[in-house]
Amino acid sequence: MEFLNVLVAALAGFALGAVYYSILAEPWMVAAGIKRGTDGKPESGQTPAVFALSFVLQLVVAGMMRHVFALSGISTAGAGLVAGLGVGLFFISPWIALNNLYGGRPVKLTLIDAGYASLACAAIGLVLTLF
Repeated sequence: MEFLNVLVAALAGFALGAVYYSILAEPWMVAAGIKRGTDGKPESGQTPAVFALSFVLQLVVAGMMRHVFALSGISTAGAGLVAGLGVGLFFISPWIALNNLYGGRPVKLTLIDAGYASLACAAIGLVLTLF
């Protein structure tokens, strides 16, 4: 049953990313310096492999969060939401900022990507504690 819980939590984070980045596609592509074709779509394209691998990575995050939650006794929806948000804000977002800082990437890119990481981890934390 725990695997199903992790799977659903990863799906929640993945689905949130689809909505989040569809809303922020334009500013994200500009901030990330994505080269686009005449149709406005990224030249590199978005292959199914990219989406599959990103889902697998969501599974890794959700699985580790479930493990940490179990060790920490986090079991209520409120605690899961807050702990997930904390993971996004205080673990993942700083690493995104560090990578972007050394890569000379715009602050706007950091804010967009860190915003998604924080929201997705909050959603994953909430889902993990609902089952």
